[in-house]
Amino acid sequence: MEVLAHYLPQFHPVPENDEWWEPGFTEWTNVTRAHRLFRGHVQPHLPSELGFYDLRVPETRQAQADLALRYGLTGFCYWHYWFGGRRILERPFEEVLASGEPDFPFCLAWANQTWSGIWHGAPDRVLIEQTYPGPDDEARHFEHLLPAFEDSRYIRVDGRPLLFIYKPADLPDPGGFVQHWQDMARASGLNGLYLVASLGEDKYPTYVEDGFDAAVWYKFPFGETRTSWVRERLQARGYVRGPRRYPYAPHLPEPPPDGRRPIFPCVYPNWDNTPRSGRGGVVATDSTPERFGGHLRRGLEIASTLPEGQQIVVIKSWNEWAEGNYLEPDAETGRQRLEMVASEVERARARLVDRRP
Repeated sequence: MEVLAHYLPQFHPVPENDEWWEPGFTEWTNVTRAHRLFRGHVQPHLPSELGFYDLRVPETRQAQADLALRYGLTGFCYWHYWFGGRRILERPFEEVLASGEPDFPFCLAWANQTWSGIWHGAPDRVLIEQTYPGPDDEARHFEHLLPAFEDSRYIRVDGRPLLFIYKPADLPDPGGFVQHWQDMARASGLNGLYLVASLGEDKYPTYVEDGFDAAVWYKFPFGETRTSWVRERLQARGYVRGPRRYPYAPHLPEPPPDGRRPIFPCVYPNWDNTPRSGRGGVVATDSTPERFGGHLRRGLEIASTLPEGQQIVVIKSWNEWAEGNYLEPDAETGRQRLEMVASEVERARARLVDRRP
């Protein structure tokens, strides 16, 4: 059973953010400026024992991996950015790759989307446009990632490096992309790639026909209530100020039944992106570590029904602090979400052992 957490590398200064926002801008800039926007709203969410870290520091990356391993995670899934040959926020992962530390499994997820100013309340401002120049760019992209795919720490499924594509429907020719990348992988001595398409946030019904090996079900953890529907209507008419609020769902939003390919469940610890979007944000209210634990328990149950070797749960995320979406210890709950991961993973593994003949 793989329990993977997405990992955001936005916690160190880069020239682009200095230019777009202000010198020294990182994700912490938004986190520390957040404030309560309605009664009962908990902001800012602040880190505890890891502090306001800088991901250029190897000791920080090691401490993160040590925590993840101790509490039952089996790997990090690093967000990767490639814009027609232009890279950004690449330094933390490239240092992990070059140094061999931390010795903790990993895979990559290509966040192939245009960057807007949503991180700073300017969603209509385009910062970097995602483009798809064609096969030559794909070849350069693949060659850039090949050292990672060949690393002994890289997570493999059926002997193939695991790669997530965040916006598969945005690819000009998804089927052609899959075929080209599989051909390049085999030509490089790999057994191919295990390609996973993202579902849930966008509609993409042809992922099987296009050749993806599996999918992951990204679905926000919001419960549906009449109250939230009425409030949304009132907000749209200007009678109620944002952010939009929905209760953290009592049960995990489950992947749709589809026997054609494995669909991995995705579990959100929480959701509150008001540090990035202010009153234009969306908040899951009444989230607790215990409710997150219930979602994770169900996600692990779903994963256990998938074919052996393809039993994967994705947690979104390890450290997306400006979305209120993290496992790292915070000032309110300490390590409680991590403790939920440890207990639910232990329960799931015991259940799998009991099933064996």
